[in-house]
Amino acid sequence: MKKLSIALVLTLAAAGLWSCKEGRSKAERLMENYAEVTIPAPDLSDITDNGKEVLNLYRFAADEADAIYWKQVFGEKAFFSALPEDERDFAYVNYGPWNRIDGTAFLEGFGPKRPGANFYPEDMTVEEFQAWNNPDKNSPYTLIERKADGSLNAVWYHDAYSENVHKIADYLRAAADITIKPSVREYLLKKADAVLTDNYSESERAWLEMTDSKMDLVLGPLETIDDELLGKKASYGAYVLLKNLDRTQLLDKLSKRLPELQASLPGDPAYHAFVPGLESNIFSCNVIYYGGYTNAGYKTIAINFPYDAKLQEELGTRTILFDNIIREKFNRTVFPVGMTLLEADDQPHVDANAFYWGIVFREVAKGLGVKETVNGKGEVADALGNEALTFEKMKSNVLGTYLCMQEAAAHRIEALIMKPDVIATFVVNTIRSSRFGDADATGRANLITYNYLLEQGAIVRKASGKYAIDYAKAEEAIYGLGSLILQIQATGDYNAAADLVAKYAVVSSTLKADIVNLELEKIPVDIRVSYE
Repeated sequence: MKKLSIALVLTLAAAGLWSCKEGRSKAERLMENYAEVTIPAPDLSDITDNGKEVLNLYRFAADEADAIYWKQVFGEKAFFSALPEDERDFAYVNYGPWNRIDGTAFLEGFGPKRPGANFYPEDMTVEEFQAWNNPDKNSPYTLIERKADGSLNAVWYHDAYSENVHKIADYLRAAADITIKPSVREYLLKKADAVLTDNYSESERAWLEMTDSKMDLVLGPLETIDDELLGKKASYGAYVLLKNLDRTQLLDKLSKRLPELQASLPGDPAYHAFVPGLESNIFSCNVIYYGGYTNAGYKTIAINFPYDAKLQEELGTRTILFDNIIREKFNRTVFPVGMTLLEADDQPHVDANAFYWGIVFREVAKGLGVKETVNGKGEVADALGNEALTFEKMKSNVLGTYLCMQEAAAHRIEALIMKPDVIATFVVNTIRSSRFGDADATGRANLITYNYLLEQGAIVRKASGKYAIDYAKAEEAIYGLGSLILQIQATGDYNAAADLVAKYAVVSSTLKADIVNLELEKIPVDIRVSYE
């Protein structure tokens, strides 16, 4: 499709004409932002009958995590069952009536999305929470409720979601009874205990030590992505995974180099002095099922857990790459964005291998950097509060790209990619991910990066409406932004973090024009999954 001028595109955007077609509902149009991907039935030919039963039990447990997540962010899923099919299906994608791309309600009768989701009373203020003297209030695993007398009360997740967590524990114990792997049995029994007590340290330790299974289950209250009020409360989610053994062996070579990679990070060495544990590992897997927050809106393509700083120091982390989802996301979203928005000279650098390895190092970077502030402000997550997750996501994106550039330049990546491939693919993915808007931490992290690159002259938008990349300036900008992120995290400088978000986490008129152009080209924002 012929590209339109910025002025005309913005005029169309203001009028809503780029997406209005006769007879199509708002929900139908919004659903086009998600390309449907069918995850085929996995090849279980080398899985024992016992293993197949374990996988079934994993999925049942993931469904219970999904049910808990509905309660955390909206209420009961059944509320939407009587809606017209298009509205119902889009509500299921978003786990509620709010569009996760921009945070606005797409169904009539609903106000703005609550920043604290259902983790806190609707009328609770930040000041009231801070003044409340309760040792359990800061746990990621407590709901805050208001008692009949108006005072606040902390309720542990295992009590608030008692029916669901007992089902999860039963499924995990049943799987433990039939697995033939001692390490898997140990993990499942400890995870069952964890969901019933909200004490996850031993289950996380057992998970890191479980390295000999072809399957994996990551389940529990994992990320604080939905707590926009205080950034404290963790959302329930689950991944059911099948390991790619050959690629795992290739990737795991990186695990032994984590201290070296940590030392190579940009900026003041004092801001990345943390030494990750040497038992870290990297797995290549295919996702065969999502549940809970992992299934809401756009799809995660890799993870790095646990977040416990003490365990990271002792045992390291586990990075898991979702090969099938990475491939689908590149083909359906990243590559077409690059062909639409980059100048012809830069388009050949948008590369599937560069995208894959950029994700590898992004996840590696999650376990690097700094965990404790250097000036006595405690853990970085506590010091940066509701800005912590935005900075953590930005850190992993930017530092992962920095590491990938260095590795590509040194020819230490087992793929034919060059530094310009890494940079161009990162730029395109940043622009693509900026379409998520400022509704959550992921969107804000990408907006900050995009606007910073633009300000530094790393990317320049031409009169054609396409971007040209200055690779030297891009490399300098990635180094500079990475250094700044580490400094703010290490010093726990909340004001500097908030100022950076306020300045850069904005959707400019230029980016709005890009978004409309991508919609005109019918390029989806992300993917949604169904199963054979």
